[in-house]
Amino acid sequence: MNNLKIAGFLTLALIIALAGFMIFGQEKEVDFSTQIKPILNKNCISCHGGVKKNGGFSVLFEEEAFANTKSGHPAIIPGDPNGSEMIKRLIASDPEVRMPYERSPLSEEEIELLKTWIRQGAKWGEHWAYDPVQAPQIIEQKTTAGFTSDNNPSVTNTIDVYVGRKLEEQELAFSEEEAPLKLLRRVALDITGLPPTADLVEQYASKKISYEQAVDKLLSSPTYGEKWTTWWLDLARYADTKGYERDVSRTMWPYRDYVIRAFNDDKPFDEFTIEQLAGDLLPNPTEDQLAATAFHRNTMNNDEGGTNDEEFRVAAVLDRVGTTYEVWQSTTMACVQCHSHPYDPIRHEEFYQSAAFFNNSRDEDTHDEEPRLRFFSPEEKTEIESVLTWVKENESAKAAVDRKNFMTYLEPKYPSHNAVDFNNAELIDTKWLGIQANGSAYLRKVDTRGSDQMLMHYGSGLDGSKMTIRNGGPEGEVLADFQINKTSGDIIRAIALKPTTGLIDLYLEVKNSRVTSDQNAAKFVWFAFVPSLAGKDKPGFKDIQNSWETALNFRGTKLPIMIENPAYMARETNVFDRGNWMSLGEKVNPETPKTLNNWNPEWSNDRLGFAYWLTDKENPLTSRTLVNRIWDQLFGRGIVSSLEDMGTQSDPPSHPELLDYLAWKTMNEYDWSIKSLIREIVISSTYKQSSALSEELYKKDPQNKWYARGPRFRLSAEQVRDQALAVAGLLSDKMYGPGVKPHQPEGIWQTVYNGDSWTESTGEDAHRRGIYTFLKRTSPYPSFISFDAASREVCLSRRIVTNTPLQALVTLNDPVYLEAAYYLAADMIKQDAAKPEKGIAYGYQKLVLNPISELKLETLSNLYDEALAEYKSKPESLVAFFTTKDKSTNPEQAAMSVVANALLNMDEFLTKP
Repeated sequence: MNNLKIAGFLTLALIIALAGFMIFGQEKEVDFSTQIKPILNKNCISCHGGVKKNGGFSVLFEEEAFANTKSGHPAIIPGDPNGSEMIKRLIASDPEVRMPYERSPLSEEEIELLKTWIRQGAKWGEHWAYDPVQAPQIIEQKTTAGFTSDNNPSVTNTIDVYVGRKLEEQELAFSEEEAPLKLLRRVALDITGLPPTADLVEQYASKKISYEQAVDKLLSSPTYGEKWTTWWLDLARYADTKGYERDVSRTMWPYRDYVIRAFNDDKPFDEFTIEQLAGDLLPNPTEDQLAATAFHRNTMNNDEGGTNDEEFRVAAVLDRVGTTYEVWQSTTMACVQCHSHPYDPIRHEEFYQSAAFFNNSRDEDTHDEEPRLRFFSPEEKTEIESVLTWVKENESAKAAVDRKNFMTYLEPKYPSHNAVDFNNAELIDTKWLGIQANGSAYLRKVDTRGSDQMLMHYGSGLDGSKMTIRNGGPEGEVLADFQINKTSGDIIRAIALKPTTGLIDLYLEVKNSRVTSDQNAAKFVWFAFVPSLAGKDKPGFKDIQNSWETALNFRGTKLPIMIENPAYMARETNVFDRGNWMSLGEKVNPETPKTLNNWNPEWSNDRLGFAYWLTDKENPLTSRTLVNRIWDQLFGRGIVSSLEDMGTQSDPPSHPELLDYLAWKTMNEYDWSIKSLIREIVISSTYKQSSALSEELYKKDPQNKWYARGPRFRLSAEQVRDQALAVAGLLSDKMYGPGVKPHQPEGIWQTVYNGDSWTESTGEDAHRRGIYTFLKRTSPYPSFISFDAASREVCLSRRIVTNTPLQALVTLNDPVYLEAAYYLAADMIKQDAAKPEKGIAYGYQKLVLNPISELKLETLSNLYDEALAEYKSKPESLVAFFTTKDKSTNPEQAAMSVVANALLNMDEFLTKP
């Protein structure tokens, strides 16, 4: 009886325990994105993913993971870990069976986690970055969050709450606020790329303005746009040359100027995006919107003879796909060119579906880089407007738009490299069609649009050649018959043409009975079909015709831009088998990856629709990417440290809630205002902390991942030079225009085949900001490269930061820094020529906005005395080092220049405080 009672009690206890477990001890659900996917990516996907699918098993896509393998059975059976072949292989004792094959086995914890995931139903789930950005939960701001009782500044915004929570988790606390003037210097360098002006320092030091007001002044300064444009140009792979072997010069600076204006105007980032990807497709695009599309004309252009233009046109298209996804989506899309992504759920064909958005642009890797936007003067625009008014009155509004477009960027037209089937003809240097005095060639599948004239861009060195254009072949109907004589360079000429409809083959024939050599009778660049102006019998027609012809032969600034093909010139897009452009697979249409946000049917199926898709608030990556890049610029590391990648192989965000809070707020409250985003970050207590680093703090957080101190890292290459010129009083505030060529060491700029030379700029152009320095891809400005600037051949999300002896050699010996030291020294001497230590203290304070210590003052004073003695004893050395053009020197000036040079080389000067 007693045994029965005991058994009853035990049963009751078991029931209570089970009920308690069900109520209080329910098993926590495993999260696929943060717990399972990292295990699969690290251990499985290299053999069972986008490239390899050993055994017919892949863990890249959900449907593949649960599909039957080559064995005829699935490797993962939801709800049954013991019956799942994947688990059996992970715990097998036979090394030929156990997975991962010939690698270290998974840990017991990892295997148990996989078992639990399968037992719970093997829910697949999305990677965190592919979830739409959600409105942040309302946060109760606690002023003590993350602060010690001894150091308790007020929390200035929500950023501090998110950061403070993480600091508490890590048993860390915020550092005290940075010294006021050091903080002012930090924020000035971050916002404008330059030290604060003397006027701003005075206003802030005397408390005439608050820190927030100082920030607003910096954000409204034109130097703000120059600083942030430098960052964007790395992403845009902006350069002043074409790249590849010849690397000849090109005109791209109007695009750079557009970006500066856009930043200074605080153009919303969604508009900024749309204009750069598809400004030409906007209704009645402005000159700025057309110029913006040069973003994707920054791709390299191969100007070398013997190359295949189509090959390099395709290379540019593929680069545009990879660059777009890296810049706006932090996605390594280039991986998908040859196969499905090894780690992210993006299929091989989806790369080419995205490429289809970009494959229909008019550029074709031609020597002249057409189409190019023509920047007409105000007077020329008045002339053009008179032509357009005439066309509206005598033809139609649509005809006026078509003619305006042609005058603006000369499209559509047929480049002569499309010519085929040569007889005594050739492609000259693979660039232009050359037809000999008795030769012919074909332009196939041409639509003349019923035009009564053809515009021909050509040049000739012979007189007396007769050219005939026929429909279809040598016996076809004559469409045009005209004389070609010697020209002065290349010209655009109108040729009367018999109108035709539909696609035809043009047979181009040249004859000159007086020439027997194989000399080309003419070199042809392009052909276009634009109707002649109507109203020939009306008064004023001659003036209008002259204005039209003058516009055609415009010789001013021209910027390569993106223009879409008309429907009759549209290209098809195919998948490239294994990424080989010569091995075409199935045809594809423009589509976006299915793993990201949905496509709105109201969007046009072109680059404009694609830009709308990128900037749609449902896109999970664009706002996160923008916030992460801005945060990196200010703190030296992103919330997601892998700036170029937010895929499943990226580093996880250190502060995911903070990232999404800023991303959501940027879209919904700031309306994509970058200035507003920057302002919120730099007025936070997180940003304003002292950057002082203790041994204990370094041990706990060496990379400042948790932000227990302020950001401190070396300035960018351009900032290093700009700052030196600024403190020396040499920096020009001139903005915009062609790139300049300041002093650089002899023998650096060696060119191949193109004859370009580095002609040193004079006047204030020698002291312009670094953003205006002419950038040659194969030979970038040497001091910039020494400080880790980019050559800009490809998109660069993040510059590496190195510390090498070459950098010290630049700032100690480069003529730019020696000149800066000379002028800085002159300013220091002015303070009190009889007391050099006073000038030294002044110079130090001017550079770092911090009083000099006694030890540093003593050290620098000793340096001055030693240099002064050296120059007095050896006068000949005065002309060997510290001299500048049109300036004489003396021992005192030279000695102080040595000190100034040392100041310009201080770590605290070259590093953001």
